[in-house]
Amino acid sequence: MKSWDVIIIGGGIIGLSLSIELRKKGAHVLVVERGEPGREASSAAGGMLVDCPFETPAALQSLATASASMYPEFVRELELESGMKVDLRDQGTILFPSATRTSHPAFESAFRIPAPLAEFEPALAEVNRPAFYLKERSVDPRALAPAALKAARRLSVDVSSGDEVTAANFSDGRVSGVTTRKTSFLAAKVVNCAGAWSGQIAPHAFPTRPVKGQMLCLVSTSRMLKHVIRSPEVYLIPRGDGRIIVGTTVEEAGFDKRTDVATIQRLHAAAIAMVPELRNAKLLEDWAGLRPGTPDGLPILGATSTPGYYVATGHFRDGILLAPITARVMADVIDGKNPAHDLASFSPGRFSS
Repeated sequence: MKSWDVIIIGGGIIGLSLSIELRKKGAHVLVVERGEPGREASSAAGGMLVDCPFETPAALQSLATASASMYPEFVRELELESGMKVDLRDQGTILFPSATRTSHPAFESAFRIPAPLAEFEPALAEVNRPAFYLKERSVDPRALAPAALKAARRLSVDVSSGDEVTAANFSDGRVSGVTTRKTSFLAAKVVNCAGAWSGQIAPHAFPTRPVKGQMLCLVSTSRMLKHVIRSPEVYLIPRGDGRIIVGTTVEEAGFDKRTDVATIQRLHAAAIAMVPELRNAKLLEDWAGLRPGTPDGLPILGATSTPGYYVATGHFRDGILLAPITARVMADVIDGKNPAHDLASFSPGRFSS
């Protein structure tokens, strides 16, 4: 029976990125995905590469900054390997912070908008509140995930889709592969990258849960927005082809991925209030995604108490951002090396009673 060096459970951007990193190190890798690779949280995401001490949890800041800096090279390699174009934009973000969030003079100085707001982003409605400019990038996850999948396959990563892993298998006290609803696969090492479903795979009940986010897409013939716009009410993410992504909600709704008409209408209205010209844009589609949340809002990264069994999940709203650095540090962990970043804050053992 065929076996692999590493089996990755989950074919989202985290699992695919890790498969590529491991393959470049010479490992024979199998990705097992319950549905279609890249079509769950990865394709539903907005793709803002948020690297801001104003918003990122302190424990996550080092990883976020490192991963954001890796993105140009990460995307370049995916484009070269896949032959596909990934829409990575670097025009930056205009941030309208929450009114309840106190600012700091140093922050205001460091992130000052370099021109009057009406000139810097003319499409914005007139606003009477503080705004800041962040030199962040954004990426289109619906281009990123397929490019990662194609790159993985071209590097000879094996992919099994439409087959849900139900349990990791063990022999002589260590992992030996996985069991799916259809079959079983052999490997000396297994990595759980199953996102919101990670906690459903025996034997480790990782405390991940689905956190629903509803979004919509508008399309216009005029390229009215240059920058990403973030406010407490709504965010707007322009794509290179004229689409504008509008989001999002944060809902505890289990595995329900249905959209709600009233919620989509509220987001649409908030987008128009922010950019009045959007009232003439066509509503192309709406959708909901399930982010993998954890009790403390931090990812779960590292080796489990079971030899050969690893986990990389719980990235919540930062899965797209953290994909490059997660792939790098987890490949080191799986390879028996010390990663360049301290993963103690993300240890799966922190949830043990």
